Amino acid sequence: MAAAPGTAAQTWPDWARYARIADGTFNEPADMQSAVDALKAQEVSVIELDTLLSDWLTDAQFAAHMAEVKQFTGLAHTAGLKVVMYYPSLELISPGGEKGRSFYKNDQGKNWVQRDLAGKPNVFYGSVVVWVDPGDESVWLSPNSPWRDYYLKRIKGVAATGVDGIWPDVPIYFDGVQSWCDASTWGAAAFKADTGLALPTAANFADPVFRRYVEWRHRNLLQFQLDIADAGRSVNPDLVTFVETVSMDYRYATSIGLDGGYLRQAPGAVSQVWEVDILGNYDGMRHATASDWVCLISMYKYARAASGTKPAWAFSYGWQADDASLVMSQLIAAGCNPYEVKTPFKNDTVDAAMRTRMYRFVRTNQTKLYDPASIAQVGVYHSAPSRDYVAPGEGNGMYVNAKAPAGIADWWGGDDPQMSCASLPWLGEFRGTVKALVYAHVPFDTVSSPGLTADDLARFKVLLLPNLQAVSDTEAALLRGFVSAGGTIVITGPAPTALDELGGQRTEFALSDVLGLRKADPLPTGKRNSYGSGSCWYVKALPGLSYLTKTDQASADQLLTAVQQAAPPAVTLAGDRRIFLDARRLGADTVVHLVNFTNFGDTPAAFRSAPANCTLSYALPAGAGVTAVTVASPDGTDPAPKAVPYTVTGATVSVPLTVAQYSVVTITTA
Repeated sequence: MAAAPGTAAQTWPDWARYARIADGTFNEPADMQSAVDALKAQEVSVIELDTLLSDWLTDAQFAAHMAEVKQFTGLAHTAGLKVVMYYPSLELISPGGEKGRSFYKNDQGKNWVQRDLAGKPNVFYGSVVVWVDPGDESVWLSPNSPWRDYYLKRIKGVAATGVDGIWPDVPIYFDGVQSWCDASTWGAAAFKADTGLALPTAANFADPVFRRYVEWRHRNLLQFQLDIADAGRSVNPDLVTFVETVSMDYRYATSIGLDGGYLRQAPGAVSQVWEVDILGNYDGMRHATASDWVCLISMYKYARAASGTKPAWAFSYGWQADDASLVMSQLIAAGCNPYEVKTPFKNDTVDAAMRTRMYRFVRTNQTKLYDPASIAQVGVYHSAPSRDYVAPGEGNGMYVNAKAPAGIADWWGGDDPQMSCASLPWLGEFRGTVKALVYAHVPFDTVSSPGLTADDLARFKVLLLPNLQAVSDTEAALLRGFVSAGGTIVITGPAPTALDELGGQRTEFALSDVLGLRKADPLPTGKRNSYGSGSCWYVKALPGLSYLTKTDQASADQLLTAVQQAAPPAVTLAGDRRIFLDARRLGADTVVHLVNFTNFGDTPAAFRSAPANCTLSYALPAGAGVTAVTVASPDGTDPAPKAVPYTVTGATVSVPLTVAQYSVVTITTA
């Protein structure tokens, strides 16, 4: 959710909270001013400076380049722009390294490299991924090796240039060539020191030591991120850190170790740049289904939640101007800050006019976009342990449609049905629950599980717990307290809270008392149980997964009946169910976001964009009256809010609207 004024988010500088980000670079010092001028003209406020730091540089080369970075930063500051320096954290590229000298081929590289459970080094040569050219070497280093000190020393060198922030790229155990790294001697020693255990010998989710290894990698990478931020702040206390995080709500976090949610409660000015991937590297979202679009919504909502009260920067990938602006509309509606790039690389805009138009809208309306607090009374619980341990499979589940449409190359799922989130019981249930709420126009927020607190739950009336199986005793106590205090939970699936936080079988359900069920007894198809002042609705089936694939109302009703009874939303919409709705409040203003994805169907089709008519209604608080209704949109030439007609019937205000791609409606009351 967006943070309310006066919360911890206010400790962040305004430039970071209202950021409009774009990639910038220079080939020669003579190019610097023109690069800054071009980005300023496109309404960019923060430059992500991406230069030579992906490559293996000697100390002398690094020092010389930092002098250039200092010069560039000075020019950007003169223009009123901020600079955040991109620096890969665990990957090092040696240009020409396949046949020539390379970092891995020296003693340091062979010693510091990540290794899989069989001891194979995590190194490869070009054409495996788009960012490593043929003939180049990519080596992934262990964060527990001396690489850590090597990298942190250079982070301090970057901080000394006067940049405003550091952008460490994907601190992950890269799984493109080897899986389940880091079993290097450095990783083994760190695992032993933390857990008292020897490394597992194979990837086996039935092995409790392997499951412990899965969770340990999350925490190990968290500490590395915190050390990076601390190193930068030791030189410049005002420095901010945004960690590029490629793992979202789906299972990729399990395999690469980087779980962005672990950073949510971390102190200090360290947050994420969420790399939210799209369907096709050379097609964007142009052939998405409606359910694929829901997956994108889910990822951006997760990004906002997992960053807590901190700014949540996020990639806004696109292929052409119209699909790029629709993706960015959803990103902004979720409360994230846009980093607009043309897929699959990040050194160019999809369209300069589109970026300028969208970023001008953000600048014009920034306080309305990023200062309000969510008014959602419904939360959807994202259980990181359940993601890791419930029915682990081969796929990562980024989207629903894993099969590329005819003629479309480089599709995310590689035509493998195992990649679909519909093939993953936990993720499919989670995503289908999101779809049911989106299609019902119910405002909701994702609730991120690592570091869950009672404060995270306090503002909700209903908490949906899709296929929740793996929970800690602490989590269970918080959920029990939520229900006891009057909250409603809806929990689905065949083994409700049957596992501990490391995926081990419990002798009894962790929430047996709240469920009114015992593990030894036959499970009913459904049950409603009162507990304290609240209630628990249990559904044995996976109605979310059913709704994800079938869009059947019966499945949606199993999830939404409790919502409609316990937390009927104050903001409602009459119109196509494929209009995303979110609602927040800032002072006397209720701010409603509407994103139109009505042109997406059940099967992939050519992209088109057409306006959608709808009527927005808001149940006024007791004694309140409407003083104004305005609409702002990036779809036209003027992004400023405009007054629109409305009617008041009894205690309800209704606003007829036509939404092209994105509209922000403000209802002001007194």
